[in-house]
Amino acid sequence: MTWTEVLGRVSFCNCDPVFEGISDKWKVFSAPPSWLCGHVIRRDCVTAPIPTADYARFIDELVLLPDLAISGRGSAGSVLIFGNRSLESMRDIAVPTDSSTSRKLLDWILNENDLDPRRVEMAPDLGQMLAECDGALIIGDRALIESKNNPNQVVMDLGSEWTRITGYPMVFGVFAARKDTDHSHLKAAHEDMMAQLDRFDRDIVWRSSVIQEASSDTGISETRLDNYFATEVWNRLDSDAELGLDLFLNLVCGINGGAEWINID
Repeated sequence: MTWTEVLGRVSFCNCDPVFEGISDKWKVFSAPPSWLCGHVIRRDCVTAPIPTADYARFIDELVLLPDLAISGRGSAGSVLIFGNRSLESMRDIAVPTDSSTSRKLLDWILNENDLDPRRVEMAPDLGQMLAECDGALIIGDRALIESKNNPNQVVMDLGSEWTRITGYPMVFGVFAARKDTDHSHLKAAHEDMMAQLDRFDRDIVWRSSVIQEASSDTGISETRLDNYFATEVWNRLDSDAELGLDLFLNLVCGINGGAEWINID
């Protein structure tokens, strides 16, 4: 099996609708979000949902697949600031080593609010983070779990804050590939990933089975995950999300001209 038959995915449930049940002609591996850009660039996989901030860093080398993303329209549910005091009174915030876009977004939000607490990089363990800092940024499945276990410590949903300020969806992850990748491989990957997303959206029985599996893997209740996929995390990229992506690239990453998309027709 060559790298053109391999797909990378985030090691969180937020992209399960795209990858669960995908054709076995693909080998799929999981990695933390901040690792995936390197895997794409090194040709470990043909495409993967990489952090938007990492796409901005390597924009000259990468191109995006249309229609797919990891995004939120308001509350993201899984990109949260925890703490025991308000954001305005935090002296320091622990930021996780497995995050890229969320850390850039946090920096931008703090700047928008004229705040500059010290940021401390730590492993994503909420208890340890709050033992050493006033606040903690937690993402992914851990954020879903910790928000259930510690609801009174949730200070801010970064997706909600982005949408409140800008009026647009927040695109946390984009499906990227090297610019020199043969388009036929990207077309095949895109078709199969979209087929799974369509199946998740249209087949109630399949959707339930994906949620059941995610619940079993993460320990998050099926009810919570059902709401998460219905109202918080979106894998389908529409025109509003594209505008939100270009705005993030411009305002947060200093990229003018927007994203570059591959034509897979």
